[in-house]
Amino acid sequence: MSDLDLLTQSLGRNVKRWRAERGFTLETLAARAGVSRGMLIQIEQARTNPSLGTVVKIGDALGVSITTLLDYEQGPRVRIVPAEQAVRLWHTDAGSYNRLLAGTEAPGPLEMWDWRLMPGEGSPSDPHPAGTVELVHVLAGELTLHVDGVDHRVPQGASASFEADTPHAYANRGEVPVDMVMAVSVPLVH
Repeated sequence: MSDLDLLTQSLGRNVKRWRAERGFTLETLAARAGVSRGMLIQIEQARTNPSLGTVVKIGDALGVSITTLLDYEQGPRVRIVPAEQAVRLWHTDAGSYNRLLAGTEAPGPLEMWDWRLMPGEGSPSDPHPAGTVELVHVLAGELTLHVDGVDHRVPQGASASFEADTPHAYANRGEVPVDMVMAVSVPLVH
């Protein structure tokens, strides 16, 4: 079985589990996530590989991290994620990508990401739930962080934090790749 098959099965099993734990019907989760009921059925039955945006919306609606949704099994309190097991969820032909390095539920979803944006590329994000915070640290290049209609330059070595419950995007308007690490903290769903 391929890694993608394992991820598809884990995603289906975990979406179903967390939906039941939250007491959500398919219709409730679909409305909260802005995803069709049919798409949720396909995901829960492991018949589709949804986009990163869809997985983020479902995780936000359930109040769990993407790591939790993709986790093969719940493990011990200390979890080491070998480099080759970091999950690449988005990439472009030019070489941009992101990788989910680690995540936990403490007390709400907390995720750490490794990103590369090639020159001229970017990645938009829909607003996350109220109270979501993102932290970004630029290792190389200069990131243009677009938050709520305003551009912010984040040069190499600098960090930024922002409330991510508004439209935002990451862009590389320079001539060298941008490498950055991002942490995302999502509030617990009640």
